[in-house]
Amino acid sequence: MTVSQKIALVTGATRGIGLETVRQLAQAGVHTLLAGRNRERAGEAASRLQAEGLPVDAIALDVTDGKSIAAAVAEVRERYGRLDILVNNAGILVDEFGRAPSEQTLDTWRTTFDTNLFALIAVTQAFLPLLKAAPAGRIVNVSSILGSIALHKDPASPIYDFKVPAYNVSKSAVNAWTVQLAYELRDTPLKVNTIHPGYVKTDMNSGEGAIEIPEGAKTSVEMALIGADGPNGSFSHLGQELPW
Repeated sequence: MTVSQKIALVTGATRGIGLETVRQLAQAGVHTLLAGRNRERAGEAASRLQAEGLPVDAIALDVTDGKSIAAAVAEVRERYGRLDILVNNAGILVDEFGRAPSEQTLDTWRTTFDTNLFALIAVTQAFLPLLKAAPAGRIVNVSSILGSIALHKDPASPIYDFKVPAYNVSKSAVNAWTVQLAYELRDTPLKVNTIHPGYVKTDMNSGEGAIEIPEGAKTSVEMALIGADGPNGSFSHLGQELPW
């Protein structure tokens, strides 16, 4: 690793969009930390990318565990002294399909928000000092078009009938959090944005998406690498602004 090489960390990166985001960032020359709850699994995934000649290392990080977050921050601080890019990719969908919004259990709501919102905030807060130590830190929050309130209330929109409420509302909250943090960071070189990866064929939807995983990682990578003239507090997919 060179002194000038950017350092990135991607959460939930042992498979799917997260793993591909690590690959594409590393292909762009970024020294990328592949974060997963299980260090062994993260190490195996990182080894496969290292075998491709890519600058990737594994790091253990359970985004729902405060001690795990603190340990990851300490490891990054000791090894690199800063973090240039944080991609908050980890997320879950546990809504019971076929149940109406009012029928989803409170446990479903709490479990969803613990990972999709509260863990994202906890990870961001913990790494923020290291991001501020970088010349121009970047935070990418992986949201979803399903978090768009405007589209959910529009009968003509493609997501109007797709109500998985705990997941959808957690992503709406991620978008709202992004706007709040972007305001805080508005006069700094640090930028935070939220993205929709697309309807991607992943394990989360049993492979029923419309696009392949490499396409799904593109927006995260593009927003992670934006320059000083890039957006702050935006919600987008492949350069297109999406309605809140």
